[in-house]
Amino acid sequence: MVAILQQPPKMTIEEYFAWELQQELRYEYVNGEVFAMTGGTIPHNDIALNFYRVLYPHLRARGCRVNVSDVKVQVTPQSPYYYPDVIVSCDPQDLNARKFIQNPKIIAEVLSPSTSEKDRGEKFTNYLKIPSLQEYLLIDSEKISVERYCRGEGKMWLYYPYTEGDMITLSSIEFELAIAPLYEGIIFEAEE
Repeated sequence: MVAILQQPPKMTIEEYFAWELQQELRYEYVNGEVFAMTGGTIPHNDIALNFYRVLYPHLRARGCRVNVSDVKVQVTPQSPYYYPDVIVSCDPQDLNARKFIQNPKIIAEVLSPSTSEKDRGEKFTNYLKIPSLQEYLLIDSEKISVERYCRGEGKMWLYYPYTEGDMITLSSIEFELAIAPLYEGIIFEAEE
């Protein structure tokens, strides 16, 4: 039997925080409305974890934190609140955070056919409003491809595409990584 989820009524941010604690699923919050976070694919999850594994030793030594999937980011105090696939913060306020990250330095979303439009559209537009955000990464789960947006001068964002064999530069944390470890263990549908 398939459970049908009813959309809860609009709520304030305080109501959302209290309500979500009682739920079995995670929910993103946008302008009073909540949206269930459904399960991703195994490759989606593996890519996020691979990225975490590569970043963790470098960030730990720098006094930064990196989280995967189950940690919210606050775009503004009122709305929205999202669950990025990977989030990095080096802000002292976030190092002991318990509910959400307020000052991310890097946000990464792993793209899948069902999330790509939202990650490239609504989330991208909102993430760019976060003053602390320096880099936004879109990591494709269907092929070896990473897109990096890096904060430039003023309102400018610089675009860097990466593909098989490339080294990815994360200038905000002074780190370079090969693209290959992100896709370690991933079997693409065409290979099955």
